[in-house]
Amino acid sequence: MVGSVLMERMIAENDFKGFEPLFASTSQVGQAGPDIGPDFGSDIPPLQDAYDVEKLSAMDIIVTCQGSGYTQKIYPELRGAGWKGYWIDAASALRMEDSSIIVLDPVNRDVIDKALDAGIKEFIGGNCTVSLMLMAVGGLFQQGVIEWLTSMTYQAASGAGAKNMRELVAQMSAIGDASESLLNDPSAAIRELDRKVIETMNSQDFPDENFGVPLAGSVIPWIDTPMETGQTREEWKGVSETNKILQTKPPIPIDGLCVRIGSMRCHSQALTIKLNRDIPVDELTRIIADANHWVEVIPNTKEDTIKQLSPAAVTGELRVPVGRIRKLNMGPEYLTLYTVGDQLLWGAAEPIRRMLKIALDYLS
Repeated sequence: MVGSVLMERMIAENDFKGFEPLFASTSQVGQAGPDIGPDFGSDIPPLQDAYDVEKLSAMDIIVTCQGSGYTQKIYPELRGAGWKGYWIDAASALRMEDSSIIVLDPVNRDVIDKALDAGIKEFIGGNCTVSLMLMAVGGLFQQGVIEWLTSMTYQAASGAGAKNMRELVAQMSAIGDASESLLNDPSAAIRELDRKVIETMNSQDFPDENFGVPLAGSVIPWIDTPMETGQTREEWKGVSETNKILQTKPPIPIDGLCVRIGSMRCHSQALTIKLNRDIPVDELTRIIADANHWVEVIPNTKEDTIKQLSPAAVTGELRVPVGRIRKLNMGPEYLTLYTVGDQLLWGAAEPIRRMLKIALDYLS
């Protein structure tokens, strides 16, 4: 999913001009290279072997969306063979290494520029929910007004991969097929329809090979592997990656719960923020809105919220809406808000696309 979205974005932005691309694959070696626009015609060579270290070593920059397993195998082989190029990676394997920078240039361009000047060559895409959270409220971090933050996430099926997206649709279909006769009968009791849905979701043949349990018509309040703290690894990434992206010292405390929901695409999050002083909501709203070109403040009204602050409204878009902005009853230093964004864009492909352009500009 990330690789396909990255290619779509690069073609749409005409990003392939100005350098000589070579495409490699782990599973389709020898097949025709991708169509990247009329300017290239048939000049694109067949797909190369992504495990060919000698071929890869000739590259100035390698961009990969193959996943952590690929990174863990190929990256050390390349460096061991003396390769000195730039490694730009959507996978998580190298994110927390001291030698790497997590990239989200609308938020940490200064960190990226300093790293390039310092000779750092590993630039890694961040966790999708962390990146979307920072695109939404990066201004508050940059202004230094956050004492701590907790995020309750509502993460789409696409965050788990293409197979999981297909399984969600299969689950929806199974529920719909089993309930069709009751839906078509206006006189059918709603309790009978409810019973049929639950019966279908709990049946032995319900499609749940990837999720392990029903997601359609339900939620899964667990994402990733357990940690000794009681967190899941997905929850731990909130504090570890945010502070690495921003290079904050001392680190800002961040925690929360990560929940999988029955959305195909786009992650949503409800944030509770403890400010280090009382700041008027109007000023906080201005700080949020002015942070970058893509964040969009949504008025705290029912009509605006339900129309603009949902996965259905932002799928395939780069804008990151932020709404429900208000102070909490706990006190004037407590702020809450809700945000949503397409995690396959700002949460994955877009930072990688933009980092490639930054690296190319740096080399030119």
